[in-house]
Amino acid sequence: MKPDVSAVLIETAGLLVRNAAPDVAAADRASALGLSAALLGFAAQAWDGAAHNLVQENRAIRDLLGEAGSDEDLRLSVLSAENARLRAALIALHIEVEGKDPAREAAIWAELVASTERRLVAGSAV
Repeated sequence: MKPDVSAVLIETAGLLVRNAAPDVAAADRASALGLSAALLGFAAQAWDGAAHNLVQENRAIRDLLGEAGSDEDLRLSVLSAENARLRAALIALHIEVEGKDPAREAAIWAELVASTERRLVAGSAV
């Protein structure tokens, strides 16, 4: 998920701290609290499925690349790093097959669409 849940939580914590001061205008505080609530809701939805989505995506990309292997370490930081490595390899593969292998090119695009759909959260524009 982008941005990472940890980055969203850090930003939300900062919003809450900055708006706890007694001299913050009521309208500014209300705005910050509304944004904080929205960010926390987003983070909760994304967090619940993050590992599952990354494992699915990593598996699908490995299949497209013809790589063996699986995700043994399910920490989000490790899964995300592996996902970044796999995506870089997928980009290189796409460059290699573009215009030369329509079936593989279509399979790559299909996974990119599926990956985008996996990452949707409630309220996302479709």
